[in-house]
Amino acid sequence: MTDGSYDYDLFVIGGGSGGVRAARRAAMLGKRVAIAEEYRFGGTCVIRGCVPKKLMVYASQFSESFEDAAGFGWSVGERKFDWAQLIANKDREIERLEGIYRANVEKAGAQILMSRAELVGPHEIRLTDSGRTVTADQIVIAVGGRANPHPGLPGAEHCITSNEAFHLKRLPPAIVILGGGYIAVEFANIFHGLGSQVTLVYRGKEILQGFDDDIRHELHQAMVTKGIDIRCEDTLSEVIQKPDGRFEAHLACGEILDAYEVMLAIGRKANTENLGCEAAGVTLDSRGAVVVDAYSRTSAPNIWAVGDVTHRLQLTPVAIHEAMCLIRTLYHDDPTEPDYDTVPTAVFSQPEIGTVGLTEAQAAKAFASVDIYRASFKPMKNTLSGRQERMLMKLVVDGSTQRVVGAHVFGPDAGELAQVLGVAVKAGLTKDQFDATMALHPTAAEELVTMYEPSYRLEGGDRV
Repeated sequence: MTDGSYDYDLFVIGGGSGGVRAARRAAMLGKRVAIAEEYRFGGTCVIRGCVPKKLMVYASQFSESFEDAAGFGWSVGERKFDWAQLIANKDREIERLEGIYRANVEKAGAQILMSRAELVGPHEIRLTDSGRTVTADQIVIAVGGRANPHPGLPGAEHCITSNEAFHLKRLPPAIVILGGGYIAVEFANIFHGLGSQVTLVYRGKEILQGFDDDIRHELHQAMVTKGIDIRCEDTLSEVIQKPDGRFEAHLACGEILDAYEVMLAIGRKANTENLGCEAAGVTLDSRGAVVVDAYSRTSAPNIWAVGDVTHRLQLTPVAIHEAMCLIRTLYHDDPTEPDYDTVPTAVFSQPEIGTVGLTEAQAAKAFASVDIYRASFKPMKNTLSGRQERMLMKLVVDGSTQRVVGAHVFGPDAGELAQVLGVAVKAGLTKDQFDATMALHPTAAEELVTMYEPSYRLEGGDRV
């Protein structure tokens, strides 16, 4: 039910993937919907996240492809990379995708408002571009997040984040990247593949905290072998700009690194600053994220929040899923909780990581006994190319039920494999069902159905 005394039935703040999906679905139901966006439609993913990053990953992979070609009889001539052309082509594709997002919203019947929107009450929203205040029965906060600017770091103002990395005027000959998460790791591989000298600095003991330990170790070693300098258990203490425009990156250990750019990739913050949440009765947590219940409802009964602004799972498909569940809850009389169980994820490093379900460490805590199936091998392509990188596949199995509770892949196209494995793990398939599946030869993926004996077993968390 909606109240006709308001200007809109639903007002969405934020034109990213989650906000657009909520606006479209509500408008298609005949609701009076407005969506406000202060920058560009598409959100982090389309404008300065997943999509442009994946395009740059593709660009950076050609350097190794040219090297590998020789083993297959190809003679590759002089190579030359044009950074400006890559950025221009990337920008054209992003502009095309943004146009599709806007068109889909308009076709659904929602009103687009190109303005920053701020809450001034439980039902009131102020459009800052015009100063006009509008009202809505229901409000969705879908403003996403932004890169952490690390204000406590002396010289942080000299550093770039992933936002600026997509728009640099030239490829930096040398770059220092602070962070050990997927954004830091992916950009380290991107810049290295394009020809930059890369140093990755991370305060933790190993990169990619939260991923399976075997996979983390394999990627670390592969990156070092490529020539990427990884400094774990260290951090930046200061960044100083030199007279020639370059930078000195001072490490906590006392060493000074020379760089043309210093990039901060140390996490993201919710975009709730000056959003007016307090005025609307919307509670934030200690990190500034919007607090929501199981149905994405905030502490204000008529205000909801989806996507990265809630600091649940910061993934584009998750934001879209949350929006779909919200619409079912709000307008279909069908309260629906988002399902965060067994979400496939990928790291577009080089080689890639694809993963779904529990890591070995997580399974060891969840089950009395765990069977680990592990295969490490050289992909067929690497036999003639001479590349020494190996592929790693790992299945984590509940020892009592034989259900596959985790699958982890390190190697070419691991992300594609993780999507398909996600179906199997989500469906609760057992190891016997994996074994009963005929292998497709010759493929790397056939290893997933030909690991017949456990590599080892965990009992009570201990390896036996």
